[in-house]
Amino acid sequence: MLKKLRRDLMFRYGRQLRRFEHWLVARIAMIIISVLRLLPPDSALNFADRVARRIGPWVGRHHVAVDNLRKAYPHKSEAEIQAIASDMWGNMARLAAEYIFLDALFDYDPAATSPGRVEVRGVDHFVEIAAEKKPHIVFTGHLGNFELLPVAAATFGMNITALFRPPNNPYLADYILSTRRATMGSLLPSMAGASFALASVLENGGNIGVLVDQKFTGGLETTFFGRPCQSNRVLGTLARHYDCDVYPARCVRLPGNRFRLEIEEKLTLPRTADGSVDVRATTQLLNDVVERWVREDPGQWMWFHKRWDISRKRRKAKTRSA
Repeated sequence: MLKKLRRDLMFRYGRQLRRFEHWLVARIAMIIISVLRLLPPDSALNFADRVARRIGPWVGRHHVAVDNLRKAYPHKSEAEIQAIASDMWGNMARLAAEYIFLDALFDYDPAATSPGRVEVRGVDHFVEIAAEKKPHIVFTGHLGNFELLPVAAATFGMNITALFRPPNNPYLADYILSTRRATMGSLLPSMAGASFALASVLENGGNIGVLVDQKFTGGLETTFFGRPCQSNRVLGTLARHYDCDVYPARCVRLPGNRFRLEIEEKLTLPRTADGSVDVRATTQLLNDVVERWVREDPGQWMWFHKRWDISRKRRKAKTRSA
């Protein structure tokens, strides 16, 4: 009885402590945001980059990032590994600060005669997807400012529902969600039942946008940079069920706080003997596309993801079957 009471008290106070920590972190973040808003966009982004490059190596996740980089690039020197990690922290800080200035940063105008801050490659694909009365899937990874892709889609009149993972901090999640909704159209939080909601969008002829480069516990066994990982099968499953076109898209960060948004040719999806989409092979194909992007711009990817961790549950299952 006493043990149960002690457990209940620890749970209750632990939950209150976590709530206070979330509130405190959100307050600090909002103060920083208020300060950055006083600066011109370029000055604010450059300042955030400089600070993050100094602070990043002291953050616990830096060790995860460096370890991942060493395994992904075994032939790179330690100086090269640290340089990529530093670029990653700069990219992450810019991404966070860019939420404040999304309206000012996205200046792409299809009718403009001179280049602006944002350039787009694959305009024909954006226009084609927007015009076709059938479902499409657009996927990307955590590269550059990937949040600009739904903004570009809306510019071309593309009706797209983007799946996103809200931050664990509920106070920050509310702020980020309100910022995203103002410019990105329909958003769907990544939670239980999200796959059914995505299916409903496709069922009604809509388009969905999905990030595909995170670990998914219990997902399909695939490889990324030649190392085993677990990947979400939902995109392949939806593509098989609705037999819809799948397009890769990414954001590349350019010098001078500029961006290039690219949407590539639709993928030729691998098929099984009966002609249906091969879910496992398609899931691996998505990993291969993202790996190509990351290899081209390694400092613009989030290396602190625990992408190659295999869940304990799967390890136990493997042990039992061995």
